[in-house]
Amino acid sequence: MTVYAAGAVCWRMAKGEIELAMVYRTVHKDWTFPKGKVDPGELFPETAVREVEEEAGIRIRLGRKLAVIDYELASGETKEVHYWVSKVKDSAIAKSKFKPDDEIEKVEWASAKKAMKQLTYEHDRALLTKTLEFFARGELETRGLVILRHTTATPRSSWAGEEAKRPLLPEGKQQAKRLVRLLDAYGPKRLVTSPWTRCQQTIAPYSKKTKRTLIERSQLTELANERGPRKTKNVIEDTFGQTKNALICSHRPALPTIIETFSKYASKEIAPALAREKTLSPGEFFVLRVATGPKPKIIAYERIYLESDVLEAKLSA
Repeated sequence: MTVYAAGAVCWRMAKGEIELAMVYRTVHKDWTFPKGKVDPGELFPETAVREVEEEAGIRIRLGRKLAVIDYELASGETKEVHYWVSKVKDSAIAKSKFKPDDEIEKVEWASAKKAMKQLTYEHDRALLTKTLEFFARGELETRGLVILRHTTATPRSSWAGEEAKRPLLPEGKQQAKRLVRLLDAYGPKRLVTSPWTRCQQTIAPYSKKTKRTLIERSQLTELANERGPRKTKNVIEDTFGQTKNALICSHRPALPTIIETFSKYASKEIAPALAREKTLSPGEFFVLRVATGPKPKIIAYERIYLESDVLEAKLSA
């Protein structure tokens, strides 16, 4: 039997030096990175955010996917843990609600050197080593670009009205609500969508929860993409040129154009794999990780499945 869990390596800059957050677990008497088991119906990104808040008292947004590790527990079971990195702002630390309890005695921010000595387990030291490798290459701090396909819509064959107004099915509306917490794990701020009803209905719950305005772009409709893909590409290029975490919600027929355009900004290591990604199922999305700097580039991506029984998020890094 496999026990599934998720967590994050949280980092910050202090006086020009990288520091990492570790927790001391009272029962186990160990120093480790915050993590925990997946709750029923939960997806890995949601677990990682929830567990960091529960164990370290910090509300985070996920950065790039770091690693998936597995090891054997004392019970003989295998534990599989999905980790992300997360840069923590001073404001988030100031709002920390951490209180020592029977599980976690303390949270400590430490330099990389101190953390390497203090962490109890080799697999945690391996996570720290990989984090520092990203840092040394200038690839630790990234912004996220989400490519989202609208959730399940009324079939074309069952809709007699205008195509632009074809709505979501009740199933699709439930999926849209399900997306709220999942998208919030990544925190997109700039929400760009096709103005067609099914896309607007997909992103509306997240927009309402986060109080962020929807930016409509007619070039993202499937009809506009069919007639003039260059205009669709212009929207994608404009989005890439922004500095905020962003989300694009569009339609299946437009996805190849969107992905092809983004892949031109990808590193040579992942560009071929990203270019081969042609579609998404309703409600699924990609998260592209863009390294910040004078020449931004996409250095990693992951595919997030909406179904909670799919326990593997595709990682390309």
